[in-house]
Amino acid sequence: MFLITGGCGFIGSHIATELVKRNEDVKIIDNLTTGKMENIEHIIEDVKFIEGDIRNLELLEKELRDVDYIFHEAAMVSVVKSVENPLLCNEINTTGTLNLLQAAHKNGVKKVIMASSAAIYGDDPELPKREDMLRTPLSPYAASKISLEDYGKIYNEIYDLNTVSLRYFNVYGPRQDPSSSYSGVLSIFSNEFMNPDPELTIYGDGKQTRDFVFIKDVVEANMLALKRNEMNGKIYNVACNKQNSLLEIIQIMEEITDKKAQINYEMRRKGDIKYSYADISRIKKHGFAPQYSIKEGLKKYFNSLL
Repeated sequence: MFLITGGCGFIGSHIATELVKRNEDVKIIDNLTTGKMENIEHIIEDVKFIEGDIRNLELLEKELRDVDYIFHEAAMVSVVKSVENPLLCNEINTTGTLNLLQAAHKNGVKKVIMASSAAIYGDDPELPKREDMLRTPLSPYAASKISLEDYGKIYNEIYDLNTVSLRYFNVYGPRQDPSSSYSGVLSIFSNEFMNPDPELTIYGDGKQTRDFVFIKDVVEANMLALKRNEMNGKIYNVACNKQNSLLEIIQIMEEITDKKAQINYEMRRKGDIKYSYADISRIKKHGFAPQYSIKEGLKKYFNSLL
């Protein structure tokens, strides 16, 4: 039995879809704060859904009794909201993760694969980002992901619970919600390009870079972590090892849609990082190979929106 926390969210729902495709038994826990039932409506007959919260230790201990493997995707994912409410961020991302690991240990779960983030690298100018670099968080969100990694390592080493932490860079693709205040920038831009005259807001000068990775490649990284026992207890970047600026992204979107965007520039937001891209040589040694270039991924994304 597989459990996915945050399984009604963007990444969690894609992992659930892949597991159902593999005829696995799947259970989803989601409190639906940001996750949506519509994200799993195509597999709802094939999964067990529990509306619940990872802050509820008693619920986790009960629901993990028959679980072998966990994909931990539940989190407060907004940097902005974490800055506004650091206590809530800590409750969800740190205490919630600790609850999950403790319940998993108590119930003899075989492995927990956890969603970390490139945000932990902060604004260190050294590029590309390597897993052995100093972690320099710029937000409560980033700090909470550091605690997730550290607790994962502790439970792997002290409590013999197999864990893998995957540091996602900028994930994009179908089912990413463009409506929230801190959605992935590609989902916001793509949604705006559905309009006849797209109008985009950029925080900063637009030259900030990100390592964008298509959702299907992220799912493959999770499946790899599931089956490769030599990955246990370790941390891996999940990205494409390429950087694109927001202005470059807009240009690609204009080519795909044959539309011209109006760009409005706003002040850079606190906690935002200027440049980022990943060294993925560590996970490539285990067979990870991104299949989607940014242009190919965006084409698929736009097709899903039509």
